[in-house]
Amino acid sequence: MTTKLGYLKADNAEYIEEMFLKYLNNPDSVDESWQYFFDGLELGTESTVPFPTNGNGAMTVPNAAASTSVSVVSGGKNNVVSFSEAMPTSNEAKVGELIQTYREIGILLSDLNPLDAPLKTHPLLELKNFDLSESDLDKNFTAAKLLGASDGEVSKPLPLREILSRLKQTYCRTIGVEFTHIFDKNSRRWLQNKMEATRNTPNLSAAVQKRILEKLTWTECFERFLHTRYVAQKRFSVEGGDALIPMLDCLVDEAAEHGAEDMVLGMAHRGRLNVLTNIFGKKYESIFSEFEGIYNPDTSAGEGDVKYHMGYSADYKTMRGKMVHLSLASNPSHLEFVNPVVEGVAFAKQAEKNTDKAKAHKMVVPVLIHGDAAFAGQGIIYETLQLSALDGYGTGGTIHIVVNNQVGFTTLPKDSRSTPYATDLAKMLDAPIFHVNGDDAEAVYYVTKLSTEYRQTFHRDIVIDLICYRKYGHNEGDEPSFTQPLMYKKIKDHPSPREVYAAKLLSSGVVTSAEVDGFISKANEALGASYVIAKAAKAPAPVSAFEGAWRGLRRSTEEDFKTVVDTSVKEKDLKAIGEKLVAYPKDFTPHPKLVRLLELRGKQVGEGTGIDWGTGEALAFGSLVSQGIPVRLSGQDAERGTFSHRHSVLTDFENGKRFIPLNNLKPEQAKYNVFNSSLSEAAVLGFDYGYSIANPKVLTIWEAQFGDFANGAQVIIDQFLSCSESKWQRMSGLVMLLPHGYEGQGPEHSSARLERFLQLCARNNMQVCNLTTPAQIFHALRRQVIREFRKPLVVMSPKSLLRNPMAVSTLEDFTSGGMKEVLDDIVQCKKPRKLIFCTGKVFYDLAAERARRKISDIAIVRIEQLYPFPSHLMALMVSKYKSAEEVLWVQEEPKNMGAWQFIRDYLSDSLNSDQKLKYVGRQTSAAPAVGSSKVHEKEQQSIIEEALK
Repeated sequence: MTTKLGYLKADNAEYIEEMFLKYLNNPDSVDESWQYFFDGLELGTESTVPFPTNGNGAMTVPNAAASTSVSVVSGGKNNVVSFSEAMPTSNEAKVGELIQTYREIGILLSDLNPLDAPLKTHPLLELKNFDLSESDLDKNFTAAKLLGASDGEVSKPLPLREILSRLKQTYCRTIGVEFTHIFDKNSRRWLQNKMEATRNTPNLSAAVQKRILEKLTWTECFERFLHTRYVAQKRFSVEGGDALIPMLDCLVDEAAEHGAEDMVLGMAHRGRLNVLTNIFGKKYESIFSEFEGIYNPDTSAGEGDVKYHMGYSADYKTMRGKMVHLSLASNPSHLEFVNPVVEGVAFAKQAEKNTDKAKAHKMVVPVLIHGDAAFAGQGIIYETLQLSALDGYGTGGTIHIVVNNQVGFTTLPKDSRSTPYATDLAKMLDAPIFHVNGDDAEAVYYVTKLSTEYRQTFHRDIVIDLICYRKYGHNEGDEPSFTQPLMYKKIKDHPSPREVYAAKLLSSGVVTSAEVDGFISKANEALGASYVIAKAAKAPAPVSAFEGAWRGLRRSTEEDFKTVVDTSVKEKDLKAIGEKLVAYPKDFTPHPKLVRLLELRGKQVGEGTGIDWGTGEALAFGSLVSQGIPVRLSGQDAERGTFSHRHSVLTDFENGKRFIPLNNLKPEQAKYNVFNSSLSEAAVLGFDYGYSIANPKVLTIWEAQFGDFANGAQVIIDQFLSCSESKWQRMSGLVMLLPHGYEGQGPEHSSARLERFLQLCARNNMQVCNLTTPAQIFHALRRQVIREFRKPLVVMSPKSLLRNPMAVSTLEDFTSGGMKEVLDDIVQCKKPRKLIFCTGKVFYDLAAERARRKISDIAIVRIEQLYPFPSHLMALMVSKYKSAEEVLWVQEEPKNMGAWQFIRDYLSDSLNSDQKLKYVGRQTSAAPAVGSSKVHEKEQQSIIEEALK
């Protein structure tokens, strides 16, 4: 079989050898294609490297293809042909191949698993695989110049024995690294030189070593104290992964040295309480009070949450004396869904720094702490990683820490993923991945320091796989030996990370036994004193939610939802905005089909009549940015709008240049930011939610391509958006625009699942609206940021109404008043025999048919805000139309969907004693709508007929 390296024939050998020697002396002296070749990228295009089999933190999968590679598929021995087999080469080239191979798969021999011994050898790393032998060990090779040299060290030929020793020191000890998949030459070489120059060996001062030991001591003592005082209570102990605490200590310190001022963290349960106390500085007595069950019985501000879900923020003093503000995001049990939220918070904080993007990226650093099974198994991980380099979402790189305790609840790696390592997904980003033995505290420290410097230098994601174990089960009430008896026999007899590191420092003379005991005594004394305080403590006072970016805002009251907010804008200001909305530079050529649209918009605003939805929305955005209030709108196709109604970004028809009229209204204005997102719902909605809680002074909007796309983000909606204020005192003013309406297009994309949002409504937690006029969306959007409080706003936004000639507004509708929760009938019906309540598009179907039939004794009232339900306004409507003998609720959706089941009690309570409420709409259904447009039309007509008969 012909090898795919067949072009490396014997008659090319001398030339290639010449190129290789030039490369050894100076990589930049050869063409970049040769650089890639000799770097090993071309050697790794097709491989059959077997998975690791033990001792390195990876699962065993016999005969599976590995994700890193050094060899090329062939019909030769073991289906592998090496570089040296592909062409006649000198021993220099063979040693060059050996060096590159260790960079790529030296990890196979690494000592990464605290519970297992590493492999002693691997066939792909034996000398014979490179056509070398032990007789070559004492020969000098110029290829040694490929290895990174430490400061002051001169690159020179070295014996093969020394080359192998350096390679094993760098790539085959307690640190395993995957970086040769990175295509960016500069970052790859930067890492390579850093690691090979130091041999991945930390050179720590005694002071730093003692600090690491002290951090490990406080970590262990805290967990053991809880274990003895609060037996079997859930705390999700970090024991086994104790190195996480000195790791974070190092990370904050190093980030601060490279310009960080803020760090935003997201993490799951495991180790969270320890991070809160030993990194964030939350007082021990506060944690103990939560275990004691000391709580405030007043739940008027919400229901609260369990202790290992709560967020926190604090200023942290680094070991070198710098202050960094730390924020830990609150997190539900859907553990990894906090990831995009953290990214959104970080992005908002970076935007607030009011500096160039690169500097802002250094100043605000996102850190995500994952579980191994979750990182490999949860789709939200991929969605979030995919945002990392996108305009409008990228935060300049995230430091990912995978606390790899080698079990997902009760599931072993072989049953929880199909990849060798839990972190393999991150390779799609060209992200470096470090695997490190959690029992080697100094290796952990080194990897953390290097990773943080990399992130601050290159502004890219990086992953640290902290391979450890968990001392107890999934939680402290679990019995892990039911499913992992062999593993837990090892864990039972295994010394703790503190004990391992203390023994190392004792043997090297860095600390004495008295100092080790002193660290333990000091920690236990502090814990005991705090326990006494906690026992006598009263319920803690609630923490203010209105500091920092939230200063000047407040909680809502019941009266707030009965008060009309004046969101009007002066006519002259709207006309000035209208003129700018349709203007573009002289040298700009808009799409021919858009010229008419722009002319029409200008005419609508200029004449003050027939203003459609797209124009009303644009006027809302324009009026806000003109007042200095920024707008952020993101979603799939948000720039143009799924139904081509928005066109807020114009593209030159001749050269593709972009022009945004809303950013060219006047010299002093806020920014209108609109972004087409990735094809993601969960991550993008989570991101925008995070942005909204970090910067409440911005109108933040997420738009779904169709309303039912929100199904893909249900965890964000259920666990964050609808209840974060109640659980965590974290408010949000995020707007969700969800296209909704029955137009005969089938079961998909007809319904935004209004019923699901209404089911989540309670205690004025959010607003759910089904708006029917351009003026209403104008006022609703402005109300979101003009009010002194923030609530999420869910809008069942229109599709066909975007161009319905009845669904228009006059300029006067924008220049007075505000959003109306209830819209009275458009005709004067003094004594109706029938009163119809409805919401959304069906109103226009009813009104059109009523006009066609010239019916004058049926009144139709629109409920524009379904929650908080406007009971006070409904009472006025019922009183006004008290002559109505029959009261109907009419909806397009099936009876088990839409607003009916939620709203019927509210409506019934509003009626007079002699009035009864009747439902008119589709019957119950499993799917939201029928598949046939003909059947849809028949159903729709039946609803209208039933309502108006």
